[in-house]
Amino acid sequence: MSVHKILETTLDVRGEMSPEYEAILTPEALVFVEELCRRFGPRRKELLAIRRRRQEFFDRGGLPDFLPETRYVRDGDWKVAPIPADLIDRRVEITGPVDRKMIINALNSGANTFMADFEDSSSPTWEQMMDGQVNLRDAIAGTIEYTGPDGKAYRLNDGRLATLIVRPRGWHMKEKNVILDDEPIPASLFDFGLYFFHNAKRLIQKGTAPYFYLPKMESRKEARLWNAVFLYSQDALGILRGTIRATALIETLTSAFEMHEFLYELREHAGGLNCGRWDYIFSFIKCLRNHPDYVLPDRSQLTMTQHFLRSYSQLLVQTCHRRGIHAMGGMAAQIPIKEDELANEAALDKVRADKEREVRDGHDGTWVAHPLLALIAKRVFDRYMPGPHQIHNLREDVHTTAADLLTLPAGTITLKGLRHNVSAALRYTDSWLCGRGAVPIAHLMEDAATAEISRAQLWQWIRYPKGVLEDGRKVTKELFRETLAEEMAVLRREIGEVEFLARKFKEAGALLDRLVTTTKLPGFLTLEAYGLL
Repeated sequence: MSVHKILETTLDVRGEMSPEYEAILTPEALVFVEELCRRFGPRRKELLAIRRRRQEFFDRGGLPDFLPETRYVRDGDWKVAPIPADLIDRRVEITGPVDRKMIINALNSGANTFMADFEDSSSPTWEQMMDGQVNLRDAIAGTIEYTGPDGKAYRLNDGRLATLIVRPRGWHMKEKNVILDDEPIPASLFDFGLYFFHNAKRLIQKGTAPYFYLPKMESRKEARLWNAVFLYSQDALGILRGTIRATALIETLTSAFEMHEFLYELREHAGGLNCGRWDYIFSFIKCLRNHPDYVLPDRSQLTMTQHFLRSYSQLLVQTCHRRGIHAMGGMAAQIPIKEDELANEAALDKVRADKEREVRDGHDGTWVAHPLLALIAKRVFDRYMPGPHQIHNLREDVHTTAADLLTLPAGTITLKGLRHNVSAALRYTDSWLCGRGAVPIAHLMEDAATAEISRAQLWQWIRYPKGVLEDGRKVTKELFRETLAEEMAVLRREIGEVEFLARKFKEAGALLDRLVTTTKLPGFLTLEAYGLL
């Protein structure tokens, strides 16, 4: 691996270089990224330490609650900044990784916006992260093209394209291929910094602006840090403050208790809040990992009609509308099933029902993972939401308490659910290690968040007495390992010995075994697996 030294900066870029990467990693861009790291990196470390201390409180038996010291924020009469014109109607947002074909298809999909994702639907290999920067630069310039292995050509439509929103990696991730003072730099600042430096002014010239999704924040102080990053970055490039808009994903249990606070900290740059339901379920397990009573049923039973999830969703709508901004719905995991018409219609019916629930609850838009689902979601929202949003629906009937957010979901643990968790986590981890971050498995679109639920549930079911199957059997390490071996055998038969050995199933199985059978639930699958990339 080559070591690429930049004289104008002390950043050490250790990833393989190419002419395209050099056009992104210019001396000027690296100086900007280094300044972000030096200014905001130390505070990031402090906030990650605060995360750990709060988790220790939960591990000792504590529970999340609304913060008494920020009651003035929740009770105050304030609004976020006015909504930019191209974010007024966000009824359908398509999301996906930052590969070239996905970007073209998503921008052409007919969705209102496209969230280009450096995080959960991307595997953070050096090549994917850097190719993503190249691809987004070309998309914004209007020059992006792609020719598939079959010779099919892809390019941008001449008509309306989806408004672009970018999700950098979360505060917890590092970029190991760029070193500052003998440490990998924060991945969030690397992703944000390069994208903003190269594209902010061009976006403004095109009549839009740099828009972001902010993932996996756990407290208002983390939102405050992003706001400080935005203020500095706009000043450094001579861009008007408030140009950046950022939508915060409410996908951690603690963030559900600080929704008003998130919007308040970001109020000059706020683009709304989003129900990141899959990460939220994972965070529910992780935060309450030392609470034996909080054992969750099969993942398939954790639908948004469960009281704890419905409460969180409706609180988000009420919070956003009170502050004059969008409340975005989440992702239905179903994808089209080409080979089975009946199964396909059943899957699409689930998507329609999910989107109808969201719009009738007051959400202003929703997520889809596949271009074919964009039209389905649009039809549902068009039917129930004729205007560009429904921020006027204040949902004053919602009275969500801490007990509502912490209500244990009802359901059962089944052998089918156990097997699905093992299969999904194994197959996804293999794909992630092979460089793919969004993977269709059993007709569901799996990403890092759904894999996190699968492995965390397995850990929880093994650890606690309530982890019992419907047939009376206790979920044990032995049963897990037996199931893992069986799923490995299924894979060998499905794809053949040659491909099986060429993939990363052995490493994925070993990692999954360690994460599931360890005494203390590890924080993030992606952190544990990053060293294997």
